[in-house]
Amino acid sequence: MSKRRFIISGGGTGGHIFPAISIANALKERCPDAEFLFVGAEGRMEMEKVPAAGYEIVGLPISGFDRSNILKNFKVLAKLFKCVGMAKNIVREFAPDAVIGVGGYASGPTLYVANALGIPTFLQEQNSYAGVTNKILANKATKICVAYENMERFFPKDRLVLTGNPVRQNVLAAEPKAEEAFKFFGFEPSKKTLLIIGGSLGARTINNSVIAGLDRLKAAGIQVLWQTGKFYYESASKAADESANANLVATDFVTRMDYAYSIADLVISRAGASSISELCLLGKPSVLVPSPNVAEDHQTKNALALVNREAAVMVKDAEAPEKLISTALELMGNEECLAKLSANVMAMALPNSANKIADVILNNLKK
Repeated sequence: MSKRRFIISGGGTGGHIFPAISIANALKERCPDAEFLFVGAEGRMEMEKVPAAGYEIVGLPISGFDRSNILKNFKVLAKLFKCVGMAKNIVREFAPDAVIGVGGYASGPTLYVANALGIPTFLQEQNSYAGVTNKILANKATKICVAYENMERFFPKDRLVLTGNPVRQNVLAAEPKAEEAFKFFGFEPSKKTLLIIGGSLGARTINNSVIAGLDRLKAAGIQVLWQTGKFYYESASKAADESANANLVATDFVTRMDYAYSIADLVISRAGASSISELCLLGKPSVLVPSPNVAEDHQTKNALALVNREAAVMVKDAEAPEKLISTALELMGNEECLAKLSANVMAMALPNSANKIADVILNNLKK
């Protein structure tokens, strides 16, 4: 059999890119001589992260529709037509056995062209509420890999496969309450630890809520690991210094997320698909603050999928400045509630997702 060739398309955020790389790695394990080409959006983070993972990528000059200014979308449409032409050349030249879409702007033209050329296409939908691009592409997809039940609301039922979301493998590396993890952050195993994360770029509302609650966090005597994101680090670290809390560590980016999760008794986080999948696999109790600045408010729907099964607590973004820290501190003092959240969220975990997706793809390819 000739060597397999795969195009993987999508990106824009880590929530799309890290699963895409995980899928490629899983396929490469099964087909060591396979060739891969990623297709992303010019200027987005995949253009840096994918080559760093050892894969070739080409970029399309594509952007999303502007929901606030309809007139700007004429330029977006012009770019879209151009990108379809570019994608046609890319797909024909590379001649893949399959094209895999992980969501994001760039996956639209690439999978549209693959469908038109009769090449098998596979979709990976990370969220509990399907994205527009994947909904448009679903009717001609060979299989659609999803992370939540009841996705037949959006996709043809006979093509759905429940696989879960691939996560960064390094976050699963450390054992719970690992001694070296406490040492890494200068924390004590005898004290409870609150982990606060808003993504690599940070989350304004979460950071402002933490700043407003620094005195209460200090008085509670708990340890706090606070990832501020690079955009907010200067103001957040200044506020942290002024609070003079020896039990608080503020950093723009946590390099050892496996250690951070290892020591966390409770996590405050946005409700992106990748973050939720990590919380499920690790069985971490959480307070989720869905971002209001995402398409179709899908983070709220992701969070509610957990809340409805008593697997997380949700605080709305608009209510976070008033409620977030008090909610977190109340939970930190309730061992029974933490244990219940942990058990329920772990019951929702779907492990080995990248391997399952690779199996779906290979089992449905033309021989």
